[in-house]
Parts: sequence; structure tokens; C-alpha cells
Amino acid sequence: MNETPQGTGGSAGHRTARTGGMNGLSASQKTGLAAWAALIVIQLLWYSLYPPVSIPTWVAFAITVPPLLLPLMSLPRVTRALLWVGILALFYFCHGVAETWSSANDRWLGILEIVVTLLLIGTLGAGVRRRR
Repeated sequence: MNETPQGTGGSAGHRTARTGGMNGLSASQKTGLAAWAALIVIQLLWYSLYPPVSIPTWVAFAITVPPLLLPLMSLPRVTRALLWVGILALFYFCHGVAETWSSANDRWLGILEIVVTLLLIGTLGAGVRRRR
């Protein structure tokens, strides 16, 4: 009997994650993917609306967007991709806190970034099941 949760390492979970499309995903995985997409959109929006003063805009995009695209390489295994994004989200959480604290103009984007990263990290915790 395979007690591995869907998409976390058992062969049945991998098969579901590869062939099931969005219908084979759990609610926490769908929420995690939506939060991942939202985090990418926030970065694009942030540096489009408030270009950095000290560095060129393309450098800001090069620093913030590509790390969020790297987990796409493991996307057929949704749980693994979300795990990598969750680890990366810790950096974006710190960035959101620092910007919320220090910048009045784009404080709303910092708060939004904090909320999205907490949602993303929370969905990772919600998808974990204890082994018996």
C-alpha cells in the first residue's frame, strides 16, 4: 500500500501530476501555482510602475524575475516546483518586509508581496501530510 501523498514522491502521485493536468491537482497545489504566478506579476508590476533609481530597470528585472522562472524546469512534478518556489519565496518575503518598512510610495506592493508569499508558503504546509 502506497501512503505517499499525491505528487510528493510516490509513483501514483507523479503519474497524476504529469497526466492529470489541472484537474489532477489538489486545491493547495492550485493555490500555490496561482500564488507563484501572482508573485511573478507583482515583480513585473513593481519595477514597471516604480523603476529603481540606483540601477537600470532591466537589472532589477534580471535580479527578481528569473529566479521565479527556474522552478519551471521541474514543473511536471508540481510538488517539487512549488517546493523550490516556496524556498525562493523566503527572499521575496524579506524583500516585501524591507520595502514595506522603508518605502512609502510602493508600500502597497510590499504588503501585497508579503501576503502572496505567505499564501504560497502556507499552501506548502497545507499540502504536507504526516506519515503514520
